[in-house]
Amino acid sequence: MKSISCCFSGHRQIRPQDEDTIKARLSSQIASLISHGITRFYCGGALGFDTLAAICVLEQKRLNNNISLIMALPCKSQTKYFNKYEKQTYEHILSQADEVIYTSEKYLPGCMQLRNRYMVDNCSHCICYMRKETGGTYYTSRYARERGIDVIYI
Repeated sequence: MKSISCCFSGHRQIRPQDEDTIKARLSSQIASLISHGITRFYCGGALGFDTLAAICVLEQKRLNNNISLIMALPCKSQTKYFNKYEKQTYEHILSQADEVIYTSEKYLPGCMQLRNRYMVDNCSHCICYMRKETGGTYYTSRYARERGIDVIYI
């Protein structure tokens, strides 16, 4: 399954003026991977890039029902600080996902990193939106490169 799988990693903050461009590039990369046999897409459920990636996968799924969205989530309380709209979007995405996996039952230090490693360890490709070389996205893209994963930067 690893050879036909892709995960996503990106910042939670996306500048509003960049969102349309990022979404277009993301959709294009997902479509390209699908045309090369990638059918499983792992998404971490965070705000920002993760949410955008899940939405793009669901849009592609309407065109090709042979693909799967797997939500790999760090803990069941991930939405604790989400606002009402963010929670509604999250719940809608989960309701459309083919599979939901929790890498930890409750929030623990390091559970986000555990989720990121789980996704990378189960994929052959990783699409990243990274504007700075610090934080979780930087760590995840470095981890993926160290493991020989094809990292595609948006």
